[in-house]
Amino acid sequence: MEIYLVRHTAPDIAKGICYGQADIDVKETFLAEAEIISRYLPRTIGAVYSSPLQRCKKLAGHLFGSHTIHLHDDLKEINCGQWELKAWDDIPKEVIDPWMNDFVTVRIPGGESYEDLYQRVTNVFVQIRQQAVPVVIVAHGGVIRSILSYITNTPLQDSFTAFSLHYGCVIKIININGALQHQVLSNIVHEKETHKPSYL
Repeated sequence: MEIYLVRHTAPDIAKGICYGQADIDVKETFLAEAEIISRYLPRTIGAVYSSPLQRCKKLAGHLFGSHTIHLHDDLKEINCGQWELKAWDDIPKEVIDPWMNDFVTVRIPGGESYEDLYQRVTNVFVQIRQQAVPVVIVAHGGVIRSILSYITNTPLQDSFTAFSLHYGCVIKIININGALQHQVLSNIVHEKETHKPSYL
């Protein structure tokens, strides 16, 4: 079993904006980033799964145009509900603080908690990993962190420090004697991402 986790390329959105399931396009650097990603993927792939959001779907289609791309809603990024496309600094402190203090179990208003994301992602991952052929999953940072937390038994609250995942990263998961292990094949450093208010 080989599973390749690929994070989408840089999204075309200003820094400091909250986004999760908003269907954001990719930056003009897409082709250059996709070319780098392709160097770390095997020539033979059995199946390709992707989030249906265009920043993932475009990459999956570009890299694997001859394959059927299996789009799966459970591979979407966390649902940011009422905060989608709002500036982090515009979300009232009394509204955002409960989530910032416990993003694992507290749900974003109208959206999800990290635990909600983790449950739906790991459910589909358990199904995907049953395949004996090499598989690619094109998804988002939260999705990939959920999978890595699952296979390494890393607490969700520690996943951001445990797994540094830049746009366009490629991670390979293999089964060694019944245990899933991962290897970071490519993780090109981009400009620092902003996913919280500036006062934190």
